[in-house]
Amino acid sequence: MTLIKGLSGLALGLALSATTAIAGTIVLNSDQSDPAPKKAMEGLIAGFEKANPDIKVKWNNFDHEGYKAAIRNFLTADAPDVAAWYAGNRMAPFVKAGLFEDVSDVWKDNGLDDQLKSAAASMTIDGKKWGVPYTYYQWGIYYNKDVYKKAGVTEPKNWAEFVANCEKIKAAGADCLTTGDKGGWPAAGIFDYINMRTNGYEFHMDLTAGRVKWTDPKVKAAFAEWAKVVPYMSANSTAIDWQDAAALMAQGKAANYVMGNFAVDTFKKGGMTNDNLGFLIFPEITPGVARSEEAPTDTFHIPSGAKNKPDAKKFLAYLASADAQTAMNGILGQLPVNNKAKAADDPFIKAGFEELSSAHALAQFFDRDAPADMAKAGMDGFQEFITHPDHIDAILERLDKVAAKVYK
Repeated sequence: MTLIKGLSGLALGLALSATTAIAGTIVLNSDQSDPAPKKAMEGLIAGFEKANPDIKVKWNNFDHEGYKAAIRNFLTADAPDVAAWYAGNRMAPFVKAGLFEDVSDVWKDNGLDDQLKSAAASMTIDGKKWGVPYTYYQWGIYYNKDVYKKAGVTEPKNWAEFVANCEKIKAAGADCLTTGDKGGWPAAGIFDYINMRTNGYEFHMDLTAGRVKWTDPKVKAAFAEWAKVVPYMSANSTAIDWQDAAALMAQGKAANYVMGNFAVDTFKKGGMTNDNLGFLIFPEITPGVARSEEAPTDTFHIPSGAKNKPDAKKFLAYLASADAQTAMNGILGQLPVNNKAKAADDPFIKAGFEELSSAHALAQFFDRDAPADMAKAGMDGFQEFITHPDHIDAILERLDKVAAKVYK
């Protein structure tokens, strides 16, 4: 195993030329440099080699930032046999450039259309599958049960009930909804959910792909739903970090937080326990709209320039298996995508596994689903909306102008 930091140009080419696959060897490039992901990958590779004793894995492990720069080079220069990346629109440029291999046969031959069905849409372009997902984590609404009890409210069954609860929570002296949007991304999670619950997953993907205008009446309808809770959001939410907002909820100053499961540790460090920390699926807004979820998904792909595609496909099939995903995600503290895998014995992990395994489709989060320039403009717009909801028309017109440049 090698750890490669920020290689580029000639140095990158020389390093990667030494990794050319030979018969019975696959070259794997990834960015699992943090302790838990590194340990999970070591276990995955050991398990694969044990199950396939005639195949060896040469693993090049990059640091995160180095990998983002390197992948664009090595996919076109001296491609590995397997490469780590992400689902949805993050993989689309490589698919459209012809740099990722169609692996629909891996899905078909291993029954993955059923076992990985919640992530199927995010792995599909032009009716073909372009990689295999192995881990994700859920988003949803985390809430303070003590604040709910004090306000005399219960888990809402739909958006109308959530909004109605807000008035009672405010009367009890707490913010109904908190977020810490100083970094720009937490509010994007709120928008993703409200848009998907109002207009559906397919419309949301069309918006982030530039096929729908931001001034479309359906987008305005989503912001109209968001506007219903803006008066009940924490003050100065665009000026505080997400951890600060988590502290507000842990202290009983806020009731609800739209956030990813990684925040559970922060809630608990703030004094919350499984007894007073609750989790609920973001409620229905438009009746009949299929329930899709926010679940950033990590994936592996076979580059079109791979030299050992048959063995690379065996690796993807192994990676997709329930046993492999159970083992990996037990170390990662995240969720297996395979619906026959076992989730860790944790109430929030189990709730997320049920939530995502039964979802219609999965969004990858706004800044993964939209191109970088569009994502930044969108998140700036969300911040402005929270502070000045009456600016909505100007915000959406500005986003249309950005989109016209980004998607030209």
